[in-house]
Amino acid sequence: MGVSTVRGAEFLVVANRLPVDLERLEDGTERWRSSPGGLVSALEPFLRSRKGAWVGWSGQPDLDVEPFEDEGLSMHPVRLSGADIRDYYEGFSNATLWPLYHDVVVKPVFERAWWDRYVEVNQRFADAAAAAAGKGATVWVQDYQLQLVPAMLREQRPDLHIGFFLHIPFPPVELFMQLPWRTEIVRGLLGADVVGFQMPLGAQNFLWLARRLLDLEPSRAAVKVRSRPGSVPFEGRHVRVGAFPISIDAASFDAMSRQPAIIKHAQQLRAEMGDPEHLLLGIDRLDYTKGIDVRLRALRELLVAKRVDPESVAMVQLATPSRERVDQYIAMRRSIEEQVGRLNGEFGRVGRPIVHYLHQPVGREELVALYAAADVMVVTPLRDGMNLVCKEYVATRRGLDGVLVLSEFAGAATELTSAVLVNPHDLDGVARGLERAMTMDPMEERSRMRTMHRQVMTHDVDRWARSFLDFLDPETAELGEHTADHTGDHAADHAAEHAADHAADHAGAEPAA
Repeated sequence: MGVSTVRGAEFLVVANRLPVDLERLEDGTERWRSSPGGLVSALEPFLRSRKGAWVGWSGQPDLDVEPFEDEGLSMHPVRLSGADIRDYYEGFSNATLWPLYHDVVVKPVFERAWWDRYVEVNQRFADAAAAAAGKGATVWVQDYQLQLVPAMLREQRPDLHIGFFLHIPFPPVELFMQLPWRTEIVRGLLGADVVGFQMPLGAQNFLWLARRLLDLEPSRAAVKVRSRPGSVPFEGRHVRVGAFPISIDAASFDAMSRQPAIIKHAQQLRAEMGDPEHLLLGIDRLDYTKGIDVRLRALRELLVAKRVDPESVAMVQLATPSRERVDQYIAMRRSIEEQVGRLNGEFGRVGRPIVHYLHQPVGREELVALYAAADVMVVTPLRDGMNLVCKEYVATRRGLDGVLVLSEFAGAATELTSAVLVNPHDLDGVARGLERAMTMDPMEERSRMRTMHRQVMTHDVDRWARSFLDFLDPETAELGEHTADHTGDHAADHAAEHAADHAADHAGAEPAA
């Protein structure tokens, strides 16, 4: 791997992080290590076939890195200082936008200095993208950290085709209106040709806000054309807006779950936990939106009421570290660990805890083995744009067994309707959902899982990426407007089914972060 002088990428992804991490070895040397997630896997073929490039932060503060090639992909690192990370990332992105966009589960902080830094860093990303993109290139900007980049990039490079996708929920109108810089954010997003959301309701919220905040009624629009659901007339262009529910690399999870080593490891995991009749699993980033405390309290309710025999059940809760310097996350971790200790102290015995709690990252093989071992997957976020963990679990159920307990407020609930759906704000309801999952008739279990497995396997991350990029393609702009109209008009319907059917009918793809 060496320094690259390549410029003029035909297809460019702009995200907060690069798809590679700088790894420091024991001998003091450094190397770039690939860290592909679903997004990288989905976009890799496009990047390779179109002289692709990726703009993002290296993951290390105060590190200056020249553009370089990594296995044929052009990487364009953006430098972030410690102050940038504190104010732009930990501050405005994750203490202002994150709670605001997740139904104000905790109170967002509106700090002018954080906003100023957010503007500065977004400009830096836009400048890097403008320098790396070839004439007429396609640029796909990702997520809430970079919502100003589309407009900043368009100002410098009006020749580009710009898409934006928000991986987290877009909030209800009355919540978004709290943001002091609400108009600036909307204007930033309208710099794109296509603005994509996980769910139709998020797209509808954005359309309403754009028209209200910017006074974009048809009679006052810059272009005298019909204003229709799914599009906004803005500065001489039509910005198309739609729902594109994201998914996973389902085939790879399915294939891994069939590997003999994974199957053996899953059996060993169950044996190490006493081979319980019911093994529950929770896998989450340690975040206050994920509802980890809800499922722990619900399990305790069942044990206290003797609706579940403690000898018959065990739970694995993996909570991967997240934003560990933020006070709210420190307090949340303490509370969850206290609940785990209480459950084990009251209902466990020596060598047989009720909850096996891990606060650490695990490798993909270990993750798939956990999925394969579990009888019940418990996903109870208070709010989630999609939640891919539940889809990963479903993809690994090669025997079509297992039950998914899923929050109604996860985007995936609109697709995985055969899950046991629960309201995470209703403790009794979550407890009933867990009890139902552990007592479900095997035939019903298989029927439900068969339906979900088919959905996940046919609506994968590649289909999602292709559907968005087809929508962004100027040659299929009319198709894009039609799809956006349809999505917007059916906000209450099952998002993935409608969007996927349209994409499959006409070209390509769509699907189920």
